[in-house]
Amino acid sequence: MDFLGDVGEFLVAHDRWHGDESIPTLLGEHLQLTFVSVLLAALVALPIGLALGHVQRGGAVAINVANIGRALPALALLILAVQWVGIGEPTGVLAPLHSIPAFIAMFALATPPMLANAYVGVASVDEEIRESARGMGLTGRQSLVRVELPLALPLVMAGVKTAAVAVVATATLAAYVDAGGLGRYIVDGFAVSDEVRVFAGGLLVALLAVAVELSLAGLERVLVSPGLRTGGGRVDRRVAERITEGALDPSLT
Repeated sequence: MDFLGDVGEFLVAHDRWHGDESIPTLLGEHLQLTFVSVLLAALVALPIGLALGHVQRGGAVAINVANIGRALPALALLILAVQWVGIGEPTGVLAPLHSIPAFIAMFALATPPMLANAYVGVASVDEEIRESARGMGLTGRQSLVRVELPLALPLVMAGVKTAAVAVVATATLAAYVDAGGLGRYIVDGFAVSDEVRVFAGGLLVALLAVAVELSLAGLERVLVSPGLRTGGGRVDRRVAERITEGALDPSLT
């Protein structure tokens, strides 16, 4: 109880709510890194995954690239990014960020699950539904946007949620390259063997991850048709997970 009491005192202390290393400031930096990384990764990964799923080609390449991306340690990517571009102030669209290497590592982390899920979701749409869309005179693009994407949306959103939560949790590493974020508490705590600071930082990150997951789940409820939430018209989740993990050949579905 003394330890938890110390954590509570740490979180409510005046310094935690004012200054450059306050919770609001570090939370803002953490959210900026997460939002920009996930948004730009979505702009790259989702169109590619949806297009490959629509033409039902290149599935093995998409899944293998996604699996390779997941296998790369985020810390290793961060170190390589530092060696590649150094540590400097971002400009342009990346101006809200504090570190380009941190963005590169988080972008690479967010891309694979969105790419894989977008491909699996669209590629798994029933062929009879595709034929019906063509019979109604829809072009390939119209079929993708009006028919296939709405059916694939639950899996697409699952990929987005996976990417966002992974980035929130892993963005703590950004503090190692002076990119700020809630990881500052964890890194500084380890440096001085302050277990209270480390635990408090981990707790804040965990709460933020839960909040992001719940927020995206709420967005999914708004975007996804109620019928699809109960499983109608979309691929079985267990099959999709096996495809995403590389355990099942997409062509067999």
